[in-house]
Amino acid sequence: MNRFTTLTSKIVPLPIENVDTDQIIPARFLKVTDKKGLGDHLFADWRYDADGSPKPDFILNRPEMQGRQILLAGDNFGCGSSREHAPWALVGYGFRAVISTSFADIFRNNALKNGLLPVILDKDTHRHLFGIVEEDPNAILTIDLAEQTVTLPDGRRATFPIDHFSKTCLLNGVDEIGYVLNLRAHIEAFERAHEQPI
Repeated sequence: MNRFTTLTSKIVPLPIENVDTDQIIPARFLKVTDKKGLGDHLFADWRYDADGSPKPDFILNRPEMQGRQILLAGDNFGCGSSREHAPWALVGYGFRAVISTSFADIFRNNALKNGLLPVILDKDTHRHLFGIVEEDPNAILTIDLAEQTVTLPDGRRATFPIDHFSKTCLLNGVDEIGYVLNLRAHIEAFERAHEQPI
């Protein structure tokens, strides 16, 4: 998992509320256990026609949106079923952060475990950011995980919550297993100090 420290990027606006995980990655793509290629199916039913051709009016298919790493979503992003494939698809596409006013708990936890930062902003700041992007589609945003701040294109700063453990894992680019493995020397020392005679 790649480290997340600071991220500066243009924004993909998706002002739709209650985007569920079946819209993020439809169920027919859940047969795989490998993350590879899932980004191609992100928002598949919105992104492609029945024959597989891209819908030119969908936001991700616009040429100017390519390479952007921040998704600005509506309220209650990631609701629905608990599929881990949803953050896999978002990361596979190239997103490193999703901004909303709220996230479904299971999606949020899955995102954090897979290197995708879910940023919760208050409703006023969230609405203000959508307004900025509408006025200037090339506006640039900076997310600083260590400081837990979002710096808007107009210089305004907002804070966002994240638990200490998830923050530590993202800053160090490790998942839960990697975090424990980093403590291996301490674990082995503890075991040696507490060996029971046979």
